[in-house]
Amino acid sequence: MARDGVVLEVDAVSRSFGALAALTKVSLTVRADQVFSVIGPNGAGKSTLFNVIAGIHVPTGGRVRYEGREISGLAPDAINRLGIAKTFQITNIFPEISVFENVRVAAQSRARESGRLTSLWRLPDVGDAVTELLTSFGLTDKRDELAENLSHGEQRYLEICLALATEPTLLLLDEPTAGMTPGETRAATALIRRIASARGLTVLLIEHDMSVVMGISDRIAVLHFGEKIAEGSPDEIRSDPRVIEAYLGPAEA
Repeated sequence: MARDGVVLEVDAVSRSFGALAALTKVSLTVRADQVFSVIGPNGAGKSTLFNVIAGIHVPTGGRVRYEGREISGLAPDAINRLGIAKTFQITNIFPEISVFENVRVAAQSRARESGRLTSLWRLPDVGDAVTELLTSFGLTDKRDELAENLSHGEQRYLEICLALATEPTLLLLDEPTAGMTPGETRAATALIRRIASARGLTVLLIEHDMSVVMGISDRIAVLHFGEKIAEGSPDEIRSDPRVIEAYLGPAEA
């Protein structure tokens, strides 16, 4: 249960790879029902931060708490079962099975019976739940298509469906609009906001498209060379001189 509305606490987290400090004492507090975006130039440490939260990397300093429980060092599958789901910068789907089967398999990862995965075909309403997800993302007509035959934008939508099928309360989206057309990006932005609101989801987002970030975020944190240099509302971030310098470089004299 979220304590005082706090879903995720990243407390002075550092992560090094040999001599390279990818993150240095980064702290974030993400509250329930927020869309919280993390931005920064390439190499700022954004994906490393997500991987620490998701259990792919163990922090070399600091800790991560989810709903008041420390999760630093837990395996990714254990973190997922607690209610955190993550999409990836590169689409991560099962290309050689159908769209419907992709989502069904993801849902199966949440179904446990006596410590074992149980067949979703024996669980009530699973087909309806999968169909509902596909409908939300406009994929109903593609349910029997092989996932590899979907367009890039549709594959990105499918990956979000896979994450949602695990019934998370915190959804980590790593550049969900990467490679989309402007029209697909606008549609995806509206859809993410609508789905988050309808499902009571908290969303932590990495995104390079500033129109997406400014249009969808309740709060934004900015990383630069592995350190957090700013945090605030979209209006505050847009006018922050440290952010402007990090993205555009210092003004010429």
